[in-house]
Amino acid sequence: MRNARLHLFFSLTAAMVLVGLAAGCASPGPRAGAPLAAEQPVVSVERFLLAANARDFEAMASIFGTARGPVSAQAGSPPACAMRRVGSWIGLARRCVSWQDIELRMSAISEILRHDDYRMASERSVAGRTAPTTRIGVDLHRGTRRYRDVAFVAVRSGSGRWLVEEIDLEAITGAR
Repeated sequence: MRNARLHLFFSLTAAMVLVGLAAGCASPGPRAGAPLAAEQPVVSVERFLLAANARDFEAMASIFGTARGPVSAQAGSPPACAMRRVGSWIGLARRCVSWQDIELRMSAISEILRHDDYRMASERSVAGRTAPTTRIGVDLHRGTRRYRDVAFVAVRSGSGRWLVEEIDLEAITGAR
């Protein structure tokens, strides 16, 4: 019985090491010093729009998040994610988000938000939330198309900075 447990332990350890080595070949993740979210919700939305147009996924990921913090802070290094992924298989840990997943999401959002010009149309607080939350309506212009009052929901994180938590992408894609 003891040998079976040792064999299982060493098998799992070897599997985690192999997964970690394989994951180490992936992209390294966001660069240090990416722009931070602002202390005003409108400024964070403006920075996010500028980063989206520039396809600066690191900047977008540092401004996109929840009250717990930016999505860029939730990304684990490839080896750490590999270990957490294995732990999630047996219920010991939550699966972490890889930088590649974040980069793919930011790329898709960037493509949808591509614009020639924008104007802040409205700003109002959102009731019933635990953290201070603001809805900002943005008019986006792309060529001859106009997208009016696209909703960006910004939430104040624990650090006091405002992060873009939600974007009404359906207002642009017409998926409603």
